[in-house]
Amino acid sequence: MNGNEMSEFITVLLMLIGSIISVISAVGIIRFPDVYTRSHAATKSSTLAVLLTLVGAFLYFLFTESLVSIRLILGIVFVFLTSPVAGHLIIRAAYRSGVKLSDSTVEDELKDVLHSKDSEQNRASEVSSEQEPIRP
Repeated sequence: MNGNEMSEFITVLLMLIGSIISVISAVGIIRFPDVYTRSHAATKSSTLAVLLTLVGAFLYFLFTESLVSIRLILGIVFVFLTSPVAGHLIIRAAYRSGVKLSDSTVEDELKDVLHSKDSEQNRASEVSSEQEPIRP
């Protein structure tokens, strides 16, 4: 194998691994029981799959045509930054709106933290509403 064939092999391998992880992610979205685990499958593994595919494409153009594609670099950075953050915010909104966990969930670590903050805020608002308004 010469250098060109080796670089093509690496890029094809990255794209193949990205495709396999994408299929695994799709199966996870179908098979997992609740919105939280489905979102985990959608954000974590799909992000990795897209990143591997884009890195494979970037390396292919770099090795075969000596072309540095700014669009691919921006795509890699954009997916790397936005996908996990979007998944986190969607799941956070689902949790705060009261979407139930699956029956197989063992522990809810956020229950005590969020409910204690909510009760503190309710007490603070009750205290401030009981105080007389300041008149000039």
